[in-house]
Amino acid sequence: MYNINPPDPSRLIHGLRDTGYNINSAAADIIDNSIAADAENVHVRTVLKPNGAKIIYFGDDGHGMNKEGLRNAMRYGADKRENLKSLGKFGLGLKTASSFVCLKYSLISRDKSEGELHKQTWDLEHVADVNDWEMVDEGISHEDELAFEELCGETGTLLVWEKCDRVIKNNSYDPGSSEEKAALKRVAGRMTEHFALVFHKYLDSSEDRFRNVNIMVDGNPVEYWNPFYPQRSEQVLPEKLQRVDVAVPENPDQTFPVLIKAWVLPHRKDMEKEEEQKYAKITNRRQGFYIYREGRLIDHGNWQGIWIAADPHFSLIRVEMEFTFDLDDAFEIDVRKSRIIMNEALTEYLEELLRAPREHANKVYRRKQTSSVTEGIDHTGSNRTITSTKRVAKPSVGSSNPDTNESTVTNNRGEGIRIVAPVLNNQDPKTLSVSESESIVSGDLWEPSFVSDSNTEHQVGVRINKHHDFYSKIYTRAGGQDSVEGMDLLLYALAAAELNNSDDELKDIWDDIRSEVSGNLKKLLKSYDIPADCSNAQ
Repeated sequence: MYNINPPDPSRLIHGLRDTGYNINSAAADIIDNSIAADAENVHVRTVLKPNGAKIIYFGDDGHGMNKEGLRNAMRYGADKRENLKSLGKFGLGLKTASSFVCLKYSLISRDKSEGELHKQTWDLEHVADVNDWEMVDEGISHEDELAFEELCGETGTLLVWEKCDRVIKNNSYDPGSSEEKAALKRVAGRMTEHFALVFHKYLDSSEDRFRNVNIMVDGNPVEYWNPFYPQRSEQVLPEKLQRVDVAVPENPDQTFPVLIKAWVLPHRKDMEKEEEQKYAKITNRRQGFYIYREGRLIDHGNWQGIWIAADPHFSLIRVEMEFTFDLDDAFEIDVRKSRIIMNEALTEYLEELLRAPREHANKVYRRKQTSSVTEGIDHTGSNRTITSTKRVAKPSVGSSNPDTNESTVTNNRGEGIRIVAPVLNNQDPKTLSVSESESIVSGDLWEPSFVSDSNTEHQVGVRINKHHDFYSKIYTRAGGQDSVEGMDLLLYALAAAELNNSDDELKDIWDDIRSEVSGNLKKLLKSYDIPADCSNAQ
């Protein structure tokens, strides 16, 4: 025998106002629904009435809903969506997000251009008065029709937030005053910035993995902001480490991929001020994980408890982490889609995986110190020796493409062997075979390459990572030029041997050897300090 014990409507509907939203996350939750409805255009409009009443409209040109679908959408705990990839998930977001901001909200929609508009309204004060889950039937007003036509079009959905008591915090402005207008404009500006980040993979027309969506706020298009600034940043995780498979709780034998990239931004001093402020936006609070579900950012600006987020030495690293709806339960996605919970095994794996990228970011942050101590290390003698030495075992280069970093060579593995390694044109002849590098993304000590002082007749070269501890701590302690040259020749010989004995089958093995040697050197040199200067390098 069961006893039905329904919740108190008034207390529950008001209690659900406080589920942890802010106005930016609430507005983003509404846009999730528009994207789920296949909208191409989403309009957000803020209105301040002369009497101080604030109204916010969300209009989209998606597939819209009929009367039954609209009623379901406004029910607390709506039916599960057929498309599990949908950004909408629990059937609560529309209601809890809206009621956080306002005491009254209406949904207006139609799914056919020639069809009639349908409307459903929740008024929390009315629910409290009647103490029942009773919606308000207001009918379609002329103002509703005009707003729908302007913000939606032939089909789509219009959400109207009214009685907005939480739009402007601590509102002491005179109703409808210029000060209140300015405050509402600031609210719209912060929403715009939030949308630019949260939906940047949808707003960026060059991103081909997700459908492009246009978002307008008060008539102004939202321009995406990619927090990784890929045009200038280094992606420092090797391709083979950019995926980890995570099991689903109900079936540990079934796994789905989590994609991970570690981006290290340029040092502030390597950017113009406007570039840093508009594209990089480097602050302590922006370091850490940027976690995406189906291309939508759900959490960012922290290290998920693995490390402390306030350390300025790591302010240049941002970790991109993506997963699909298949892992919702594994990450315990909440109603607001604003945080995840990682299991202990994944946390330990990420801590080890990201240790080297964080150290690389630390070194880029300390660029001035590292550059100063390594300044003056001369590789001219090494390049002269390599150029004058005949019969060094190395591949014969047929062709090289700097756009794809692919070269075709004849080596010990055969003819026409394709090798992927940096292809560098128009290099200084004095550093053609051995050169320093600021941008070895793997973090390894050295990297084989194919180089040319023009754009043809490439030959074997080696790039040495200027930020690796071996370079900043050992090269700088070299007792004379012969010692520098000896270390250069050793690394060149290793690079030549790799390129002369590599192909598609063996590439990963060579990568592992280089990575393991470089990693071991870092560990062995951990207790060494960087010299105050490099005067002993000559």
